[in-house]
Amino acid sequence: MMAALGLFVFMLKTTPYQNLQHQQSWRYGFNNRIGVRPAFQFIGPNNDTITLSGSLYPEITGGRLSLLALQLMADSGKAWSFLDGQGTIYGMFIIESIDQTKTEFFVDGAAKKIDFTVTLRRVDENLGEMFGDLNKQLDDLKNSATNILGSIKTAAPDKLTRLFS
Repeated sequence: MMAALGLFVFMLKTTPYQNLQHQQSWRYGFNNRIGVRPAFQFIGPNNDTITLSGSLYPEITGGRLSLLALQLMADSGKAWSFLDGQGTIYGMFIIESIDQTKTEFFVDGAAKKIDFTVTLRRVDENLGEMFGDLNKQLDDLKNSATNILGSIKTAAPDKLTRLFS
């Protein structure tokens, strides 16, 4: 796995990218002053942008269907978690654009080569927002485990009694 956007996995069989560009920027407000440089004030981080680009050879790698899956994800308007193959979590991203250039065609018009660029823009505030309220998730998980354990304890004696009688 090279990276994953939601449940879409970038790998050699789907959409192997050759370039990953991660752009980060920060915002500053400023006031113009007479006779001196403007006064700047740090406002906060800007939206990160990740650009994935590469070439697909449909006979070897993913092709039309892989890009179609990304288009459907973009059409949903949802934000998707993005992480790389080394486990780095970048945050929640929307698919801002998908560019395709098809070249070197077969006689039926199918492309032998598809150059693509996928642009992602970060939309989450922080990792806490990405994962939600972890305490609530842990409490729900604990309650589910307790309920399952309780049902196993009540069902087990009946099963054991029938098994040994």
